[in-house]
Amino acid sequence: MSYDLVIFDNDGVLVDSEPIANRLLAEYLTELGFPTTVEDSYRDFMGTAAHRVHDVIGERHGATLPEGFDELFHARVFGAFETELTAVRGAEQLLKDLRQRSVPYCLASSAHHEWIRTALGLTGLRGYFDEDRIFSAQDVGVGKPAPDLFLHAARTLGVDPSRCLVVEDSVNGVLAARAAGMDVYGHTALTDPAKLAAAGATGLISGLSQVGALL
Repeated sequence: MSYDLVIFDNDGVLVDSEPIANRLLAEYLTELGFPTTVEDSYRDFMGTAAHRVHDVIGERHGATLPEGFDELFHARVFGAFETELTAVRGAEQLLKDLRQRSVPYCLASSAHHEWIRTALGLTGLRGYFDEDRIFSAQDVGVGKPAPDLFLHAARTLGVDPSRCLVVEDSVNGVLAARAAGMDVYGHTALTDPAKLAAAGATGLISGLSQVGALL
């Protein structure tokens, strides 16, 4: 099938940020008295907006995270990004190929705009995205698995959701894309393929080099 728009998630799909972010989030929550493993962090927070961390701590512990939690967490992550962050293998080549083939694409992430741009800048991918093709959960007030972000991206770019192909690596991302009425291929590098399939993924890929063949 041909598509009129390819929508990429950012963390875990274009930039290899998930291992860094989940390690630091687990460490920080544990410091604050909410024991959390890296596996817990992946399970509970991967692919969701920042407010989900606050929601989970409130639901499970009846507690509130300290003022400035998000800012300090982001500062720790950005510091680690400076020395550890890389692009996902094949990301730059894929974006280059799509641009050369005039295939429309954009980015839709549950992360904040500052996080997205910092990650893209440090990995050399920022130049592949015009300002009007970067979408954040900040734009709609809710993150994945709600479909709002994907629907906002498609509506802004004037593309029918049924003509969009989403590339995602989280269960929440797959659920959001399917709820938006979009085809979605699950990138299996960090998530059990069976979980992505159970969430409704149209198909599965093990590397970004496979995306070109889907178009």
